[in-house]
Amino acid sequence: ITNSGTETPTLWFEDVTTGDELPEVVKNPDTKQLVMYAGASQDFVAIHYDQNVAKEAGHPTVIIHGALKSAWLGELVTSWIGSAGRLLELDVQYRAIDFPGTPATCFGKVTDTRMEDGVGIVEVEIGLRNSEGATTTPGRALVSLPTRTTNS
Repeated sequence: ITNSGTETPTLWFEDVTTGDELPEVVKNPDTKQLVMYAGASQDFVAIHYDQNVAKEAGHPTVIIHGALKSAWLGELVTSWIGSAGRLLELDVQYRAIDFPGTPATCFGKVTDTRMEDGVGIVEVEIGLRNSEGATTTPGRALVSLPTRTTNS
């Protein structure tokens, strides 16, 4: 913290290069987390908490909410950029179902860096990988990062 009360950025635009990998975030979801998320999001679709409904739909157990997977990917990106960065866009696709009781790994890689009107813009390819190594939830994020030239 500086005397002005603003936080010193933990990640500067100048320190990011195309090809950089974000630190992975591993989630270990359980059914309790799904029930808590259902309450917080008001998403009470039974396939997320009722074993019988999930089995009737052909699944071995209840399934993880798609929006919860999106939130984990948002956490991946915002943890990486820190409080001085800004998440501008977050887009994901739900390509496969994930289940509680198995780890889910959030990952990302920088695909582009550019300056736009004095702002450092970074594009990141992101995804959620299941325990078998398949990417079930691919996506992309666009962030802005502080630059040393505009913050000096």
